[in-house]
Amino acid sequence: MKIPTIHGIIERRILVNFTADPEHVKKIIPSPFRPKVYNGKAIVGICLIRLKNIKPKGLPDIAGVSSENGAHRIAVEWDEHGETKEGVFIPRRDTSLILNAIVGGRIFPGEHHLAKFNVKEENGSYHVEFTSSDNTYICIDAKETTEFNSNSIFKTLDCVSCFFENGSVGYSPNKNKFEGLRLQTYKWEVKPLHVTNVKSSFFENESIFPKGSVKFDNALLMTNIEHEWHSVENNFVK
Repeated sequence: MKIPTIHGIIERRILVNFTADPEHVKKIIPSPFRPKVYNGKAIVGICLIRLKNIKPKGLPDIAGVSSENGAHRIAVEWDEHGETKEGVFIPRRDTSLILNAIVGGRIFPGEHHLAKFNVKEENGSYHVEFTSSDNTYICIDAKETTEFNSNSIFKTLDCVSCFFENGSVGYSPNKNKFEGLRLQTYKWEVKPLHVTNVKSSFFENESIFPKGSVKFDNALLMTNIEHEWHSVENNFVK
């Protein structure tokens, strides 16, 4: 699927990151992907993103749409033309916008589940939750901070920032193939979040992740980032 370059603003992006047992992650990601392992752990998580003025590049902002969105993400590697590539595999996407749910998998890569979002933001505090049409549930409460989680597997903010900046290509399942999008930000800047509560029906599902095999690690915040989405030419066949 070839789409035009999409332009807009990432008004708010929260990356909620977990570590997981690579052997369990291998079971839920398809070939040609494999878990990208960091310090012995697979890295999985959720992206909670509010997009603003999203439209084909070159059109005025008035032509754009805005939405709240959630994406379950798994950091992966794969081999392509004799080289190891890295990015994320996105097993599911959720959205507040009916249009996204309609065109997802048709005009825009990846099926999008329609979800009801509840978002509260005030004085550096964030509450973001959604319940999807199939009862998938996510909730996080967090506050901006200057201190990165000292218990994180990444140790420093620079380490985790580099890890995710390098994983700018995301592949989503669509019918008989996996379609890719590359995120190009005009700047890359993340801030740490202090998390007081986090729940995920997907990562707490013990039929997928046995008890103790997945653990919250850190959360990051990006705000007011001008960006573009580009189609990736190599769409892998399932």
